[in-house]
Amino acid sequence: MKLLVWFAAVSLFAQDGKLVWSKSFPGSTPAFVKITIERNGSAVYVEELNDPQPFQFKLNESEINTMYGLAEKLGWFNRTLESGLPVAKMGEKTLRYEDGPKAQEQKFNYTTDLDARALADWFERITESERLLMELERSARFDKLGVNKIILQIQIAWEKKRLVAPDQYLKWLDRIVKSESYMNMARDRASQLASAFRNPPPAEPVKQQ
Repeated sequence: MKLLVWFAAVSLFAQDGKLVWSKSFPGSTPAFVKITIERNGSAVYVEELNDPQPFQFKLNESEINTMYGLAEKLGWFNRTLESGLPVAKMGEKTLRYEDGPKAQEQKFNYTTDLDARALADWFERITESERLLMELERSARFDKLGVNKIILQIQIAWEKKRLVAPDQYLKWLDRIVKSESYMNMARDRASQLASAFRNPPPAEPVKQQ
């Protein structure tokens, strides 16, 4: 019976709706974040509800398929994710699926559901990636001596597989490579990183559960 109910709930939604993540954690950096992802990979990142300059980027096919696959396994958020365990406050998180006028969402502080944790980690990686991009842009504009440091941080995130949608960095990396106003070390590192982003290793096959 439970399986039939699950299939009925899932069938109400198409697989081309929006995934929406929000996290509110006053006192942390950032204190609020909202990420909206379309099925075609188009995504928007903001750190305030009415952000006049949202970051817009695009996820690749492998990234989007993995995230939507996790959301589908979670029944498009039709079941409770909050564990109810007595753990520290780690921010109120919301996973939401919007399909036209229909929507389902779950809020939680901490979950033991492995699929929910995996999907939440994807959104955390996006947050880390966008904040690195913000810092790269800021440094490239106003702190040229600090550019090498932020490029090194981006490289470390890339090597740890924490970077999402790396193409969005190419505009600034290319600008740094072409300008002699930056340190040679920063320009060399930017060139190597841009090459790695343009020629990524093949995606690892998804393990079947």
